[in-house]
Parts: sequence; C-alpha cells; structure tokens
Amino acid sequence: MRILFLGADSGTSFHRYSGFDRIGHEAHLIDPRKLLPGSAIIDQVEWRLSPGILEGWIQFALKKKLRNHTYDVAFVDNGTLIGPNTVRFLKSICKAVVNFNHDDPFGFRDRTRFSLYRRAVPLYDLIVVVRQENVVEAKELGARKILYTYRVADDVEHSPVEVSIADRERWQSDVAFIGTWMPERGPVLARLLELGVPLSIFGDRWQRAPEWPALKGAWRMPGLESKEYRLAVQCAKICIGLVSKGNRDQHTTRSMEIPALGSVFCAERTPEHLMLYQDGEEAVFWDSAEECASRCRQLLEDDVKRVRIALKGQQRFLRSQNTTDHLLRKILTQALE
Repeated sequence: MRILFLGADSGTSFHRYSGFDRIGHEAHLIDPRKLLPGSAIIDQVEWRLSPGILEGWIQFALKKKLRNHTYDVAFVDNGTLIGPNTVRFLKSICKAVVNFNHDDPFGFRDRTRFSLYRRAVPLYDLIVVVRQENVVEAKELGARKILYTYRVADDVEHSPVEVSIADRERWQSDVAFIGTWMPERGPVLARLLELGVPLSIFGDRWQRAPEWPALKGAWRMPGLESKEYRLAVQCAKICIGLVSKGNRDQHTTRSMEIPALGSVFCAERTPEHLMLYQDGEEAVFWDSAEECASRCRQLLEDDVKRVRIALKGQQRFLRSQNTTDHLLRKILTQALE
C-alpha cells in the first residue's frame, strides 16, 4: 500500500512514519513545516496568530510536489498546517485521508494553533484521538468517523538496549523524571526533593521553573532522545510519570514507554492509568507528592518487590499491544473499511 505521510520528520511522528515501512507499506514523508520558510516569524503565525494564513502556501507547495502522484492513504500526523482546502486536494489523489493527533486540538491551551485543523475535521475519512473528551468534541465539529486509542510506545525506539557497566555508571538513578518543564510539574518535583526523594531530572526548560533554585541540584541534563532516553529509563530504579494538565491528559507516551523499557512506572493516579495497569502490581500510582514519596521509599527499600512490579508492568504492556505497529494496522483497517 502507498502511504503519503504528512508530519514532522522527528520525534514520535517519525516513529509512525517508520512504522509503515515495518508493517510492509511504502510511505512517502513530507514535513509540512519544511514547506515554509524556517523563520521564527512563521512559528509565531502558527502558534499565536492563525495557521490559516499559511494554508494557501502549504496547498500550493503540496500540489507542486505531488503532481502526477496517487496514494492509497494520506496520513496527516498532527495537522496544524493542513486546512480544509488541503484535505480536499489530498482526497483527489488518495483513497482515504486520515488524521492522527496526540495533542489536544479541541482544548483551550493551544486553541489558536489548532484553529485550521478544527476547520478540516469534517473532511477527514477518519479522525484518531487519544482523549475520550476529543471523541465528543470531534463529533460536534462534524467528524465522519472517529477512533479513540491509547498512546503507544514504538516497537523499535522503545525496545530495551544492552546496558554496559559504563552505561550504568553514567545513567544510574534511584528515581528519575524525564520530561520537559511545565508550570504544574515544578511544585511536584520540588516537594519530592523536600521529602527526601533521591530524584534525578532530565529534560528541557527547567531553568524557567520558579522552583529552579530547589531543583537545580537534581537536574542532570537536557532532553534525551533515542538510545540515551532508553538508557536513562532502563538505569532508573523508578520513573516518575506526570500528566499534562493543560492538555487534559490521563496518560502520556511515558505511560507505555517506561513499562516497555522495564522500569517501574510511578505515576499520577488517573482513570486511564488504572485501566492500563494494576496499582501496586504492574505500576504504582499516587494522588499527592507525599504519597509518591512514600511509595518511592517503599520500593527503594524492597528490591524484590520493585523488580517484580517492573517485570509485571512490562508483561502487561506487551499483552496490551500499545505499540506503533499495532496502532498503524488498526488505523489502516478503520480508514479503508
């Protein structure tokens, strides 16, 4: 099957593009952002003013690039720069046009950025979302067909790697948080440190946190990717999972990646986390920093229990098949029904 993939050539978007090849399809990637000038002004237009201003530019560039091409499926990943006119063009050269979005395009935090996306919703043959709220919201905007799914870990990028003695010496931590600073995260991690949790922080923008004076001693390095990310997770005895309040998350990609890589997933207690893993057996959940600190201390004092939870969590993840390849097969089946 020929797939036109419109999405970023990095991050989890690139994982999905690579997944199409793994499951036996021919995918052609075009990064819509790279059809525009690299200027930061363009980013400000998309995020702060209106991405609709850029739609004509994107549509013209795609028509030029895709002249005389046809595909079975157009897979639009995210889609902030893809508006209704562009979807109409894609439908003229593809049997089905799908949108996958693991952001919160119907929420309030990034409302301007997703304004063009929302106008295109009724034209897609399938809309794929990762929040229950988004199902209702997409229907209200006229979506024809909607698939709700959990986020996934990638079959390749989030498979365990061999850890050398040198790797373990460099990446070892008792309790790790791996992620970007967000306003609601600083107070939680600062409180964990205050409660004596031996925390290591990996990620970008933490210097912006009001709590930075309390956090800087625990901060190890900027954001991690690929093998370094896997090593940091695998060499942590416990990994903290924090959801994004601004994105209305009840789970994140870390909810799959951490168990997939074999570390203990210690995360905020949400309805979706409780559906994904059995609390105290396959992961550990908490409602406050105080409860999180208590559970971390218990696990650090009990190696046998900690290793057992990590193994059971990994086994539950594998049974659940929340992986890139499985998700792509499901999306293609739904799109072409």
